[in-house]
Amino acid sequence: MTPDDHDTSTVAALRLRAIEVLAQAGILDPEVDAELLIGHVLAVSRGRVQAMAVTEAVVSSADVAAIAELVERRASREPLQHITGRAAFRSLELAVGPGVFVPRPETEQVAQFAIDALRAVATPEPLGVDLGTGSGAIALAMATEVPHARIVAVENSPEAFIWTRQNFDETGAPNARLVFSDLADALPELDGLVDVVISNPPYIPAEAIPRDPEVRLFDPAHALYGGADGLDVVRAVSRTAQRLLHPGGALVIEHGELQGAEIRSLLTADGWRGAATHRDLTTRDRATTAIR
Repeated sequence: MTPDDHDTSTVAALRLRAIEVLAQAGILDPEVDAELLIGHVLAVSRGRVQAMAVTEAVVSSADVAAIAELVERRASREPLQHITGRAAFRSLELAVGPGVFVPRPETEQVAQFAIDALRAVATPEPLGVDLGTGSGAIALAMATEVPHARIVAVENSPEAFIWTRQNFDETGAPNARLVFSDLADALPELDGLVDVVISNPPYIPAEAIPRDPEVRLFDPAHALYGGADGLDVVRAVSRTAQRLLHPGGALVIEHGELQGAEIRSLLTADGWRGAATHRDLTTRDRATTAIR
């Protein structure tokens, strides 16, 4: 995509050109991405971009060039969130970029299981832990949506932790605490005290290749691959959660759509009760819950 030779262009023309370029590159929702990229450069909402297109609003040559550059980056399958530096998650807007896993819409529903479990705890200050928090999306959603709870997030990647810290600082949830620690050794002071543990661990088998270029080329490997069968970190989560949770506490694990039966079997063998797998809005198995 190259801008016209003119000094200015209209939002409508830019939008149409961007959609064409992104569609040819195989972007699933080229209209959405085109409008978000234009809005990012112009510092306006997607709805405002649509209104500016209808009214044939004029854009400066500098902004035309900037939009063209971002559209080309997206056409190369660089994630939209890396380009804008932001990712929406439930009611939050998070900082993301190279080194941290970009939170996905399907994880919003997984987080709901933990949020509901926290809300159901009878004590005045329920305690939740997010193991492998990445950007902090799940932990901060729990903290902001269950403000009477205490939330502790654990991350062990130095590259991801930079983004996690930024998001904790920006969100400013007084009931959320961030800890840098390996999973196995995390939070010994909370053994037997936690009400809810949630994790979105790496679960892709080592030899599997993610279909989407955005995942394959840009998401950090440590957030994707979970050993030969994809379940190495799930096993570690099971052991750590058993240590942290009190009897009756709840575990929530996100996983791949074909892993539900194997994870239920794994958890049951570890002594968990009532392991159950839940489908997401696209009817794919997405999360498994169990009781300590």
